[in-house]
Amino acid sequence: MSKISKGNEINERQEGILAFIEANKKASIGQIMEYIQQNVENITRVTISRDLEKIIKRGLIERYGAGRAVFYQVSLQYFALKKIDAESYFAKDADKREIRERFNFEIFDILKNIFTEEEKAKLSKLNNVYQKKIENIAPDALTKEIERLNIDFSWKSSKIEGNTYSLLETEQLLKNQQEAVGHTKEESIMILNHKRALEYIALNKKEFQLMSVGQIENIHSLLIDNLGVTKNIRKTLVGITGTNYRPLDNEFQIKEALEKACQKVNATKDVFEKAVMLMLFIAYIQPFVDGNKRTSRLSGNAILQSFNSCPLSYRSMDEVEYKKAMLLFYEQNNISYFKELFLTQFEFAVDNYF
Repeated sequence: MSKISKGNEINERQEGILAFIEANKKASIGQIMEYIQQNVENITRVTISRDLEKIIKRGLIERYGAGRAVFYQVSLQYFALKKIDAESYFAKDADKREIRERFNFEIFDILKNIFTEEEKAKLSKLNNVYQKKIENIAPDALTKEIERLNIDFSWKSSKIEGNTYSLLETEQLLKNQQEAVGHTKEESIMILNHKRALEYIALNKKEFQLMSVGQIENIHSLLIDNLGVTKNIRKTLVGITGTNYRPLDNEFQIKEALEKACQKVNATKDVFEKAVMLMLFIAYIQPFVDGNKRTSRLSGNAILQSFNSCPLSYRSMDEVEYKKAMLLFYEQNNISYFKELFLTQFEFAVDNYF
């Protein structure tokens, strides 16, 4: 049975309804009732109706038709939230996986209501802990903790991109401008660029409450400076290692998609949904020749910080699992694994800093 990601607030019977509708493409209330009574439990039509209304409210199914011709289908939102076993999924070779190979223009409608009420409550509770920590910490201690988190973030974000600096080497580079022996110049530049981008975000903190293409381009420009990467919206094709997904290849469509992403993020109220949406949109659109995932991570943290929420360091996250989560979104438009990693990393950040 397909499962919606943890914290779904959908009970086992409702999971059964979802699985039945998905397996049959569409189903009437009579067909659903017959299936549940035979395979789950003996319940009334009224109970089934209530279940269906709850699932509709969660955006997981849609109702079509009228009167006796009413039927139900799972929504695009369902496929976005459905739990996918990453290990089984990636056991298949990239060329053998059934995927969405082209940019899905419906992504702006799919990516919404990311967190359940239960998950929002957990994130809010954790953030309250963070804000109390900030209120009670001495100014010099706060400065040191911000520096520590930024070092951890710069190290891990660079490591995700193949940088071979260790955490201690990264600390020496950022604190003392001491480059490590046995590494390329480009690796030290990548890490130092993270520091510059983080400083830019800190100095313009409140401006990121409303995101724009210009702000994203500024972050990207700082991250790829002196790395031989073209700045601004790309005008060429770009491929992504490990997947057959191909992003948009038209400069004007790319800019339009990025503008629409900013509009959707700005119209979203919940700060955590804003951050996750922007990170996924940037990575999916791939607006730049290189540095897209770095830009997405920095942009997500910019939003969190602008609303006085705890930024992520990603320090405890396995970079391979991060890449799997991104590939699942590229190929299936599924956010379940990425959301799981975000929840884990936010809790880690609140517990381990400040």
